Amino acid sequence: MSNFKIFIIEDDPWYGQLLMHHLSFNPDYEVVLFDSAQACLNNLHQNPDVITIDFNLPDASGVVLLKKIRQSNPKIPVIVISGQEEISIALDLLKQGAYDYIVKNDSTKELLWNSILKIKENANLRNEVEVLKEQLETKFDFEKTILGQSQAIRKSFSLIEKAIKSNINVSISGETGTGKEVVAKAIHYNSERKKMPFVAVNMAAIPKELVESELFGHEKGAFTGAIVRKVGKFESANGGSIFLDEIAELDVNLQSKLLRVLQERELLRVGGNEVVKFDTRLLIATNKNLAEEVKNGNFREDLYYRLIGLPIELAPLRERGKDILILAKHFVEQYVKENKMKALHISEEANEKLLRYHYPGNIRELKSIIDLACLMSDGMEILAQDISYQALSADTPFTNIEKTLKEYNADIIRFFLKKHDDNVVEVAHKLGIGKSTIYKMIKSGEITL
Repeated sequence: MSNFKIFIIEDDPWYGQLLMHHLSFNPDYEVVLFDSAQACLNNLHQNPDVITIDFNLPDASGVVLLKKIRQSNPKIPVIVISGQEEISIALDLLKQGAYDYIVKNDSTKELLWNSILKIKENANLRNEVEVLKEQLETKFDFEKTILGQSQAIRKSFSLIEKAIKSNINVSISGETGTGKEVVAKAIHYNSERKKMPFVAVNMAAIPKELVESELFGHEKGAFTGAIVRKVGKFESANGGSIFLDEIAELDVNLQSKLLRVLQERELLRVGGNEVVKFDTRLLIATNKNLAEEVKNGNFREDLYYRLIGLPIELAPLRERGKDILILAKHFVEQYVKENKMKALHISEEANEKLLRYHYPGNIRELKSIIDLACLMSDGMEILAQDISYQALSADTPFTNIEKTLKEYNADIIRFFLKKHDDNVVEVAHKLGIGKSTIYKMIKSGEITL
């Protein structure tokens, strides 16, 4: 997923750097600073996600620049930052299409941060709607989405079909990378709820102090930074399905609140008194043994029985035999299509090598291996020498650890940097990614030179 690009137009170098530094604390933001209106206009082809403009620029007023930006691309939100507090000016700019008007004072940084955050959330919502439309236009045939012919995967198909015909809770278990979210989507998009939202939440990715707000929402003023009412994930999924991934990571103190919400089918937003009823189907996933977590005191027993519903256990890839080759072929075709390459096929020797490996990272790992093999191949065929496991981890034997897709990507970039003598520009070109992506990973410590 590409970064959220922000243009800052500010002729005061010190103030521009201040805003740029503040916004850069969010690693998802790519912030670009320009010192004139013309520099901004010359770079609109980069399609920024939001533009902040100083009202008084040396080569154009805020009114003129706003008009030219909207003529070029009226969909780009524009935030005007000004030293003037005149209400008439603010109202005029808002009428002409400015998204927000912020006065330069001690609160500017916080107000700008919140305004951009709201723009980003709205953009994410629009993207989710577009994805939903695409998914509804295409029949979600789970036997074409969850690839394989092994006995293990056929057993999963049988359980998925049962889940589709019911509103029962479904608990999906399996090692990291086995495709638990794909199964959850297959259930939702083949059920009677398919035209309603599918909302996925990774419990391990949300800071502990924000989980309650993310799941159940909050009211304006509920805590510092809560400047508007926020609808939680359960409300967003009303009528559809909510997928709680890595459910075992939910803090014990919040487990009781989740239990009550599931029992009553109603919730209270953080800081609110209004009872909100919802109709949401629950799908959960975990790579841990929840029964063991209960025995160890890490998970509430009453919540366990409330969640378990229909259990579907996904077999690790190493137990699925020649499904490995079916998936590998699919990933090759996918890579070729996405990168506009000529057709590639996997040699017999490469297939044999793929079957000998035990894939601790499962399907996610196989995809990373195939992507790298496609890149390394010469000609029309992937050879055994193009299949590399150790290359994905320079320091630790890859076969002894499980990694996220983000970590695999970092390992691939690290491998190519080492191969090309730390030439970031060359590696970015080779991998088809922006060099700024590599620089940010180096800056954050994800990659070390």
